[in-house]
Amino acid sequence: MLNDSKIAAYTAILQEELLLATGCTEPIAVAYCAAKLREVLGGKPEKVLAEVSGNILKNVKSVVVPNTAGRRGIDAAIAVGIVAGDADAALQVIANVTEEDTAAIQGYLDSTPIRVTCPETPCMLDIRLTGWLGEHRACVRVANNHTNIIYIEKDGQVLKELPVTGNAEDHLQDKSVLNVRDIITFAETIPIDAILPTVGRQIEKNTAIAAEGLRNSWGANIGSTLLQNAQDWETQARAWAAAGSDARMNGCEMPVVIVSGSGNQGITASVPVWKYGKLMGADDERILRAVCLSDLITIHQKTGIGRLSAYCGAVSAGVGAGCGIAWLRGADYEGICHTLENAVAMISGCICDGAKASCASKIAMGVGCGLLGYDMYRNGDNFRPGDGILGVDVEDTIRHVGVLAAQGMRETDRVILRIMTECCLLYTSPSPRD
Repeated sequence: MLNDSKIAAYTAILQEELLLATGCTEPIAVAYCAAKLREVLGGKPEKVLAEVSGNILKNVKSVVVPNTAGRRGIDAAIAVGIVAGDADAALQVIANVTEEDTAAIQGYLDSTPIRVTCPETPCMLDIRLTGWLGEHRACVRVANNHTNIIYIEKDGQVLKELPVTGNAEDHLQDKSVLNVRDIITFAETIPIDAILPTVGRQIEKNTAIAAEGLRNSWGANIGSTLLQNAQDWETQARAWAAAGSDARMNGCEMPVVIVSGSGNQGITASVPVWKYGKLMGADDERILRAVCLSDLITIHQKTGIGRLSAYCGAVSAGVGAGCGIAWLRGADYEGICHTLENAVAMISGCICDGAKASCASKIAMGVGCGLLGYDMYRNGDNFRPGDGILGVDVEDTIRHVGVLAAQGMRETDRVILRIMTECCLLYTSPSPRD
């Protein structure tokens, strides 16, 4: 059994990480910063300078921003935040945009110069917006986490300033308490009422957007495509997860419960586990506990990887989902460890080249590797310590993934960004610049 302090810590981690968000979280962070800029400035800025980190540029460039009539990119995120954003709503900053607001966005873009630059910064997530209105000037900076405002300035007067280290875990719950054995114990023994408000809402919201992704045409329709040729349980689990991303990456306004700063991760950690559980006839409580296990294993992996990196976070959540499904199928600690390690051995190194339609395919692939990892274990076929980046045990392997992502793939991240900015800009809509 876990002691009270660890139970409280795990519960607090879930409450902190499972947040409701409308839209992909990187453009939403930009919109949030923009809404705060308008608030500080006292009106809509007549000119905007956006200074963003490479990973913000990468994850905003190609994804559709909800409630913008299909617009993509930083300009669109800034415009919707300034025109209609509610900074008090945090990650739901653009959830209540009206049709009139959406129509006004183009007018604002046509009349307002928005300049975007990508300076060096120690923070993977860094957004600094400066706006001018008449004789007034204001600046707002968000760093490390999507709604973490660290700097506010107006007319030369600093109104807020917090230190920034580049560590995304600053000011968050201590996640060093996480380990796979205790995660399993927590998921199996926590009173269900303690996790129902967080995990229950996650299942409700994320399965709803997945159903929308299968019901209508969104993006590349990865979820629907998967179901065209197969209806087995594993394919259905993968398809439902992918469908949620199909809708979310392509502008669906339905909210999602995120995990570790990402809606795709929140969908991947929950939807396939829920779907598989329903297909096998598991009761709601067991499904809830399985999703909780998946969430915490995803968070555990992502702590070392970081909020944003060149390492695809959705595949980490796919590994987490595989562990949750393995538990539904009766796996114990040993089985879950091998599931995770087998899946990591197969899929580590899948790159993040920005939020976009193809995220859905990576989600399907990640969930598939998680499921295959458990099937390997059941057959007695496991990858061994020392195979690639696999460590001596599951915790060692998770540490290795963190080192690979946070240190080893820094140059990969820079190369990805260079390719995207130098070779792919012709595929994006031009925006006004001064």
